[in-house]
Amino acid sequence: MARVCVSIGSNIEREHHVRVCLDALAETFPALRISRVYESEPVGFEDGRNFFNLVAVFESDWSVGALQAWCKRLEFANGRRPNSPKFSPRTLDIDLLSVDALTGEHDGVELPRADILHHAFVLRPLAELLPDTRHPISGERYLALWQAFDADQQPLWPVAFVWRGRVLSGEA
Repeated sequence: MARVCVSIGSNIEREHHVRVCLDALAETFPALRISRVYESEPVGFEDGRNFFNLVAVFESDWSVGALQAWCKRLEFANGRRPNSPKFSPRTLDIDLLSVDALTGEHDGVELPRADILHHAFVLRPLAELLPDTRHPISGERYLALWQAFDADQQPLWPVAFVWRGRVLSGEA
């Protein structure tokens, strides 16, 4: 079994789509670990709606291609379209961040995802869940990468979020 890390984001009906995604992940990959939910301003988007972002970690013996296809099917089932412009609002965005320590292209997916090192909304929740895990290419621990990150350039903050009676962040 490989440890899989995915980032989850939404800026359309955020609470609903994050919950739907977590439900689907938990039903498919039962030993799900989830970061706090963060709100962040959109990076590169003309539409100013803020995102909810988080990271989930689980074990799977699926291939990278099968994991990617599952993520895309869930996105599409929640209203995302494959021909949507890159920086357009989205109901659900699920990205494979890493699969164990795989590097390079696997089934058309580049691992680890470059967003880990470039976006606070990915790195902060990843560092929260896996502080001592090392980035497969840099070798730096995720917590050290987060501590060195210029967080002032990409502000984000935890938001109150409850899923299945469990407080993920904020107050119940």
